[in-house]
Amino acid sequence: MTFFLFLLQGLFVPVVSPLCVGVIKKIKARLQNRQGASIVQPYRDLWKLFHKDERVSRDASWIFFVAPFIVFTVTIFVGWNIPLFSLVSGLSLTSDALVIVYALALGTFFLALSGMDIGGAFGGFGSSREMTLSALAEGGFIFSLLTLALMAGTTDLFDIASHPLFHNGQYFIPVVLAFSGFFIVLLAETARFPFDNPATHLELTMIHEAMILEYSGKRLALMEWASANKLVVFFALGANIFFPIGLSSSVSMSALLIGIGALLLKLFVFCIVIALIESSMAKFRFFRLPDLLVASFILNAVAIGLVHSL
Repeated sequence: MTFFLFLLQGLFVPVVSPLCVGVIKKIKARLQNRQGASIVQPYRDLWKLFHKDERVSRDASWIFFVAPFIVFTVTIFVGWNIPLFSLVSGLSLTSDALVIVYALALGTFFLALSGMDIGGAFGGFGSSREMTLSALAEGGFIFSLLTLALMAGTTDLFDIASHPLFHNGQYFIPVVLAFSGFFIVLLAETARFPFDNPATHLELTMIHEAMILEYSGKRLALMEWASANKLVVFFALGANIFFPIGLSSSVSMSALLIGIGALLLKLFVFCIVIALIESSMAKFRFFRLPDLLVASFILNAVAIGLVHSL
């Protein structure tokens, strides 16, 4: 991998992620017959937060101070090691599916710890709900990637995305089932409807927002930015692992531009789907959410069974 491609791969997720959040909010506003804020408003919000002072509780420990940096770094690391717009990878050890899954789990772990660190009620129940959903979603997440790994004969995400089995029609149904399970996990891991409402601070509905309620200033900016990064990471995984169309197989400038254009188009499609879901349905009650994640696990288990039988 050339240095330019390596640098571009690392910068893409943090640069584009606030734009994705802005596009989703804009589409939702249009669907609700509102003008809505500009699609670059999330960039302005981050800029504002980075220039504001912080208020920190006297009960905060070192976990509260370092957690935003760990959570943000994890999303950058994962974005650096998944197929975004090119199939060329120089770090095969860190692009393994299990490395990606457990790196994201590490970020979730420190996010939950930071929510409980102050000892407040909101942070506590937010962390409790987050860990409950994460524990249930992890199985579906691993099984969705395992389905593709079995088809490709490798757990490296770049090799999975470049494997010719995806162009063979016999695996169409397993891929669709695995993607359906993955999409449910995507909604859970990125705190989207019907699992969470990213636009609310109501006690009965908060999960992710409850855990970062005590943060302000620069550390809140890092938490918000990390959440947007994670959204783009899951969009890219869904788009490029299950439907690896338009990925560049060389490091030439023209091929990279085509790959970046294809990825931006896929991200826009995901933004439209998320906006449509959040504008057409209500958030589920918390006790109904495990059923949805179990359904994700079952879909992926059926997909693995079909792969073995074919």
